[in-house]
Amino acid sequence: MLLIECSNMKKYFGDRLILDIEDLKIYSEDRIGIIGVNGAGKTTLINILTQKLEADEGWIKLHGRYAYISQLEAPDNTSISSEMASKFGIPSAWHENLSGGEKTRFKLAQSLDNNSIMLFADEPTSNVDMEGIELLEQSFGEYNGALILISHDRSFLDKLCNKILEIENGRIKIYHGNYSGYQAKKIQEKERVEFEYQQYVKEKKRLEEVISDTKEKVRRIKKAPKRMGNSEARLHKMGDQKAKATLDRAVKNIAARIEHLEVKEKPKKAERIQLDIADSNRLYSKIVLEGRKISKVFSNKTIFRDADFTIYNGTKTALIGPNGCGKSTLIKMIMKQDNAVKIAQGARIGYFSQDMYILKENMTIIENVMETSGSAENFARTLLARLLFKREDIYKKVNMLSGGERVKVSLAKILLQDINFLILDEPTNYMDITSLEAIEEALKDYDRTLLFVSHDRRFVDSVADHIMTIEDYKINMFQGNYQEYLSRRNKPLDNQKQEIEKRVFVLQNRLSEIVGKLSLPSKNDDIIALDKEYYGVLEELKKLKENL
Repeated sequence: MLLIECSNMKKYFGDRLILDIEDLKIYSEDRIGIIGVNGAGKTTLINILTQKLEADEGWIKLHGRYAYISQLEAPDNTSISSEMASKFGIPSAWHENLSGGEKTRFKLAQSLDNNSIMLFADEPTSNVDMEGIELLEQSFGEYNGALILISHDRSFLDKLCNKILEIENGRIKIYHGNYSGYQAKKIQEKERVEFEYQQYVKEKKRLEEVISDTKEKVRRIKKAPKRMGNSEARLHKMGDQKAKATLDRAVKNIAARIEHLEVKEKPKKAERIQLDIADSNRLYSKIVLEGRKISKVFSNKTIFRDADFTIYNGTKTALIGPNGCGKSTLIKMIMKQDNAVKIAQGARIGYFSQDMYILKENMTIIENVMETSGSAENFARTLLARLLFKREDIYKKVNMLSGGERVKVSLAKILLQDINFLILDEPTNYMDITSLEAIEEALKDYDRTLLFVSHDRRFVDSVADHIMTIEDYKINMFQGNYQEYLSRRNKPLDNQKQEIEKRVFVLQNRLSEIVGKLSLPSKNDDIIALDKEYYGVLEELKKLKENL
C-alpha cells in the first residue's frame, strides 16, 4: 500500500539547495534506513515527509497516521500505558530527569501504542546501551508498518532495513537490501567507475597514438627528386598532396572522435589514515593500567566492590555494559589517578570526553588540531579530509560547528597528539557513518594501547581485541573480540541448560519409580519416606523447569 508520495521536491537553506528529489514513493512494506554525511539533509527529509517542515517546491502526500521518535523533541503525550511502561522498563509518566536511554524508550513505547501505520525514527540508538538497542531492534522488528529511520548504527540497519536511502549532494538514491548489501553495491559501483575510467584513458591514449603516427606519415612525405622532369614532378606532387590531404582528414576525424569520447573523471581514492607514531613515545611496560580492590559507593548505591582489572600494553579494550553500571565512573577514576588505580610510568594518555573540553571555541579547526599535534600538518589535513573537513572547511572556527562536527575535530586533535595510551568515551555518538568508518579504520591500525567505551556493536567488534564488562560490582576481562565474547558468554548458559535437562531426566525417572512403589508397595518400602520424597522431587522438578 502506498503511504507517501513525493514529487519534484526542493528545499533550500538560504542559497544552499539541501534536497532536490524528483520522485520518492514509500510503501507499507518498506523498512528504509536513511544515511548520508552530517548536514546532508537526513532530518530535513524526515521532517518534510511528515509535513513538520514545508518544502520550497514540489508536493508531498501523506496517506495515513504516523509516529515520530525524535532525539530532540519531547513526546506529544507525557504518559503511556502501564503495560508499555512495564515492557520497556520505564516510568509511565514522562519527566526531564529520565536518562537519555529512558527518554528514547519512552518515545518508542508511546509510538508503538498509537496504532500508526508509519514509524519515523531519528537516531533512536543514541545514548542507548546495548541492551536497549536490542530491545529497539526487537520492537521495530515486530512493528507492523512502514519504518523510516536515520541511524549510524550499521548492525541496527542490517537487522531492520530492506532498503537504504542515501542522500548525497541533495539527491537521493535507493539501494535494495540492508546496509551490508548497500556497502557491497557501493563497492561494485566504485569498481565500475574505475573500470570505465581506465577504458576511457586506454581508448584516448590509443587514438592519440594514431594521430601521432599519422602526423609522422605526413611529415615523411617526400618532395619530388631534383632529376625528375617537370611533368613527372607535377604528377608526384599531386600524389603527395592527395596522400597528405587524406592523412590530414584522418587526423581531424580521430581528433573529433577524441572530443566526442564520453569524459570519465578519475575516481577519487580515499586516503587511508595511518597514525604515524614515533617510536620515541613507545611504552615498554607489560601492564599499562591495573586496578586492585576498587570500591565505590554513590548515595548508598554500590558501583564497585573489591573489583580488579588489568590492561596490557598494545591491547584494544572495549568497556561495555548497561547504562548506570559504572563505566563513566571507572574512566573518571582512571583520569583522576584514583589510589586504587595504577598507571604505568611513562604512559601519556589522550582522553576523549563527550564534553569535548579540549577544543578552543575561537580557534579554527586546523589551529585546534595542530596546537598539540605530534604530526606534520599535511598528515593532519589528510586525517581531517577523511573526516570530511576539506579545503576551506579546516579554517572554520569551532564555535560555528555542529555537535557531530565537534566530535570529529576533538577526536582528530586527540589522535594527532604525542600519546601512547588512548581512552575514548563514546567516540561514535553523533557521527555519520563515513566518519565513523574512517575513525574505525584508524583505530584498527593504531599500535598503542586503547581503552574505549561504546554501545556500537559493529565498532566494538571491529576494533576491540579485549572486552571489559562490569557485572555484580566486579570488573570482568575477556580476551577476544565482541563476537567471541558473546559466544563464550552464551556457552555457560547452554552448558547449564544441558545440566538442568540431565537432572530433570533423572528426577522424572525417580518419580516414576516412587509412583510405582507407592502404588504397589513391598514389605521393605517405607511409605512415609517415599511420600515425602515424592513431594520433594516434584518441588525440585518445578524449580528446574522454571529455569529452562
